[in-house]
Amino acid sequence: MPTTMELFLGFLGLGMMAFGGALPLAHRMLVERRRWLSEEEFTEMLGLCQFLPGGNMINMSVAVGMRFRGVRGGIAGLLGLIAVPSMVVVLLGMLYERYQNDPLVAHLFAGLAAAAAGLLVAMAIKIVRQLRGSLPMLIVAAICFCAIALLRLPLLWTMLAMTPVSIFIVKIGKRVRK
Repeated sequence: MPTTMELFLGFLGLGMMAFGGALPLAHRMLVERRRWLSEEEFTEMLGLCQFLPGGNMINMSVAVGMRFRGVRGGIAGLLGLIAVPSMVVVLLGMLYERYQNDPLVAHLFAGLAAAAAGLLVAMAIKIVRQLRGSLPMLIVAAICFCAIALLRLPLLWTMLAMTPVSIFIVKIGKRVRK
């Protein structure tokens, strides 16, 4: 079980490296390197954090911190995650204000957006691998993807509709396995 300081330092490191693509790096830190969560625990916690209002990684830092160290752990995870990015964003904002009309700056931001999209796709593939043994859950994931990405339905309404469906499917699946 990580200490409060380990939670702070873990999320501080994540916050220093994860501009625009924190989810794949969070998975690597929490599941692969530090082994604080299993694949299944990460996927479940991510689902909860996506359902809650606010940023996914902000929610994840608080949820992981609280799981291991209560309120102190939640605060440590949150502060670790946002400390460096907050300072960097302020500095970048000041630089952008001065150089926003420079074409090189526009190209820089286009490249950063492409890199962030690639990291997001990589994380989605890792999560889908977790679901590959469960056809019903893959169907739920596909329905959510189609509703949000293709039909452009609001995330909140899609989550409110599909959450009870997925809970029901998991319950039935557990009963069938017993």
